[in-house]
Amino acid sequence: MTKPSKNPSKLIVILTIITYSISMPCTTNAISINCLPPSDIQLRLRSDSDAIAAASNDFGNLVQQTPSAVLYPSSVDDVVQLIKLSNDCPTPFTIAARGRGHSVRGQAAAHGGVVVEMSSLRRNGSAGIRVSWEASLGYYADVGAEQLWIDVLRAGLEHGLAPVSWTDYLYLSVGGTLSNGGISGQSSLHGPQISNVLELDVITGKGDLLTCSKEMNSELFFAVLGGLGQFGIITRARIVLYEAPTRAKWVRLIYNDFSKLTRDQEHLISLGDMNGPNYVEGSIITDKSPPNNWRSNSFYTASHQAKIHSFLKTNGGLLYSLELVKYYSFPDDDDTIDQEVELMVKDLSFIPGLVFKKDVAHVDFLNRVGSMEKQHMNWDNAHPWLNLFLPKSRIMDFNDGVFVNIIRRHNRTSGPILFYPLLKQKWDERMSAVVPEDEDIFYTLGLLHSTKRSESHVFDDLNNEILEFCSKNGIKIKQYLPFYESKEDWMEHYGSKWSTFQERKAKFDPRMILSPGQRIFTSVLESEL
Repeated sequence: MTKPSKNPSKLIVILTIITYSISMPCTTNAISINCLPPSDIQLRLRSDSDAIAAASNDFGNLVQQTPSAVLYPSSVDDVVQLIKLSNDCPTPFTIAARGRGHSVRGQAAAHGGVVVEMSSLRRNGSAGIRVSWEASLGYYADVGAEQLWIDVLRAGLEHGLAPVSWTDYLYLSVGGTLSNGGISGQSSLHGPQISNVLELDVITGKGDLLTCSKEMNSELFFAVLGGLGQFGIITRARIVLYEAPTRAKWVRLIYNDFSKLTRDQEHLISLGDMNGPNYVEGSIITDKSPPNNWRSNSFYTASHQAKIHSFLKTNGGLLYSLELVKYYSFPDDDDTIDQEVELMVKDLSFIPGLVFKKDVAHVDFLNRVGSMEKQHMNWDNAHPWLNLFLPKSRIMDFNDGVFVNIIRRHNRTSGPILFYPLLKQKWDERMSAVVPEDEDIFYTLGLLHSTKRSESHVFDDLNNEILEFCSKNGIKIKQYLPFYESKEDWMEHYGSKWSTFQERKAKFDPRMILSPGQRIFTSVLESEL
């Protein structure tokens, strides 16, 4: 097997020879013959400092991975041709698809390779978003993978429709979230975004453009969903749509007892669609992670904050919040929605009096994070995030060791701390995504740190202490948006799925071209050669 090129200077030489060779007759030079691309690809490849700089960094602002070139495709065929070009080279170069660059540790990078700027498809008139209906499928949207979820929402609402599963932040690309999972408070009811896809178009690591679904090319379909970009680049997704509600009753409850919080969260997600909420999340409140932050700045009034802060002081600087939402349509459900919400919360064990409510448009709730982004999100900061899936059986141990001990002792957390349950039955085991094994319910933790770049090491140390605590105490976590640096760590992460993951890589990307920034097979390959 030929090792992909990670040497920037080598690829620059190759691209230079390719460009020069366009107007030259064929020679015996292997690179000139085997790597000669279509001329239109050359027009879309850039290696200027602006293009390279933009593709070398991501939202995390933690690592720099410098590509040798950036492709700005005008069509899906440009991406196909680039991947085929790499396969034709004696020494293939690596390729990474970049959506919004919202990864935090270079997962969408291709050091020494080529980054495909997928947003270029959106600017150059791609297939876009098309809403349709079929008797056997119901309503759905065919969506270019470069499209943002906020655009999918807006396009669906023109027809009174919307997807049912979201991320908290909607300015992410469809292909990006489907390559990971796509979770938020709706996932306990409807599953992650990868569980709400009917069909995909995918360019494999061999350059084959294939349509796949549960019935057609099913192995590729399941491999790509949650596959971290290892098997193919998604170019189109068919997303399930349902009739969209118009309003949202939004409730937040404050707790001083972790066991009561988790019991109530689990109760709420067990109620189902008819009797339960449409959205359930939880969060941790500390002095450094207050109730109002960039995810929820407009929710609490000044008097609300003062009241919560008073309880925070008397509870040792640690409180918990439960967030639930019930959707409805005005005016059809206006007479009953308040009664439904009261029924849901009346037996919950929050601190008496610490219940806060809002009534907002459905679209405003879904876009709550995006609407606050320009005011409160500093993209120049470092974002050393840590996202974990935790087995339900160990959450009390996790609370005692992490929330009560590590986080409260450090008192340095800067950003929201999310914590809420998900149901394993909503995740298809055939997909590449991994969740804790042998647990019907598992929890997701999101430590969404934001800090100066010079201080990112402080939060890396905090994250590492949490991971070490889990390891030493036998808490079998799974990282969501994972980042590992060794073969052994990736093998442990995938567990029983590792052999299948390897087999799929060999089948769909045998030359190890795609998504080197994930450091799965690049690190494995280096350790084995």
